[in-house]
Amino acid sequence: MQPLQWILVAAVLLISTGTALHALLFKRDPATAFGWIAFCLLFPVVGPVFYYLLGINRIQMRARQLRGEHTSSLDVDNASVADPIPAAFRTQAQISRAVTGLPMTRGNVIDSLVGGEAAYSAMLDAIDQATDRVYLATYIFESNATGQRFADALAAARSRGVDVRVLVDGAGEYYNRPAIRHRLRRDGVHVERFLPPRLFPPSPVINLRNHRKLLITDGTTGFVGGMNIGDRHLHHRPDHREGIRDIHFRVQGPVTRQLEDIFLDDWEFVTGDRPELPAPVEPAQAGTAMSRTLVDGPNEDLHRLTMVLVGAVAAAREHVAIMTPYFLPPRELVAALQAAAVRGTRVDIILPGHNNLPFMHWATSNMLWELVKWDVGVYYQPGAFDHTKLIVVDRHYTQIGSANLDARSLRLNFEIMVEVYDTDFGVRMARHIETARENAHRVTLAELDERPLPSRIRDAIAWLFTPYL
Repeated sequence: MQPLQWILVAAVLLISTGTALHALLFKRDPATAFGWIAFCLLFPVVGPVFYYLLGINRIQMRARQLRGEHTSSLDVDNASVADPIPAAFRTQAQISRAVTGLPMTRGNVIDSLVGGEAAYSAMLDAIDQATDRVYLATYIFESNATGQRFADALAAARSRGVDVRVLVDGAGEYYNRPAIRHRLRRDGVHVERFLPPRLFPPSPVINLRNHRKLLITDGTTGFVGGMNIGDRHLHHRPDHREGIRDIHFRVQGPVTRQLEDIFLDDWEFVTGDRPELPAPVEPAQAGTAMSRTLVDGPNEDLHRLTMVLVGAVAAAREHVAIMTPYFLPPRELVAALQAAAVRGTRVDIILPGHNNLPFMHWATSNMLWELVKWDVGVYYQPGAFDHTKLIVVDRHYTQIGSANLDARSLRLNFEIMVEVYDTDFGVRMARHIETARENAHRVTLAELDERPLPSRIRDAIAWLFTPYL
């Protein structure tokens, strides 16, 4: 071999070994670390390239720097807020406080808005009534009729002097063309994209998406949930296609300060700028619900939501009710659900019978036996795809927000959830899930075992890609 060839071989071996060592030192999951190490060593050219594009979390340090420079006005706890919480959930409240670093807020009102018609009407009214600022973050912002209605409202708010800021995920905007941001910018609305993917130069952050859906107006009213902006969430769609079922939430009270702070963190991450706001004034208490925001993401927030979820399930004594469109939970949560069922707690998991991502349904089918075997109730809903994300424990503790129970939401995406300690709200949300369960089909161990061999192979192959689905 010529000297140049030896140099190239040595360089390739050095790069493949270096990337394998990086995976060994920085990957937290042994299976993931082993997979990347094997890939980089067995494919010394292709492996390091893929690891560079998909395996390295480049935003962790930047996110820590930005958040380190910003001292939140919310980090002042109120030791007395735990008093109204039932004794069974005080440990859960302590877990959430330790994990999030955010205080509990009391005096909130949480209203459920079922379907796009109800949610969009309330959101547009809030934008129309705003007098100071409107902050909107969404994963998908379509340019169809619904998107244009929001664009009109945002432009009108901007024209009357309201500070309007819109943050759209850089990958999510490609779900619909043309991109709505062009129209918004023409109307003077300040709109930014979160980590937009690029071909030249290649984007190394393809998987790191901002999946949060937030609207905050004047710092007093917020909206949070899993609903994007577009015709797809309407029951009566203009194109007469079947709409997606979903539920969104209007939040009023002190917790809106936390929602606004999270939006501003994301805005600062993207732009490097944080708008000057009026001196913080404690929002008026509007109701009886105690609430706190939970953020999760591939930066310093990694695994926070999983920890809180495991704690909530462990605290359950009567009933755990889960409704989610995508269900590929981490091992810790699977074990917590199994343990809850074994100790006599009723566990119900409601999934869509028709999934918009078939490979997610396939992968889920491969792991359901682990829960069904221990008498966890798993149900498939008939009819239109249900995109609802909702968790209720003992009809008192509820989680609402953007996160699905899969690796993409819990490890790769930036998500937001709101935990609500309120019996009236918990009863209403448990009733919503129970109505869906009564019309759903319960999955049995027999039908999982009786799947044809080709289907079982297909499901198992899809399951192998769980970390990236």
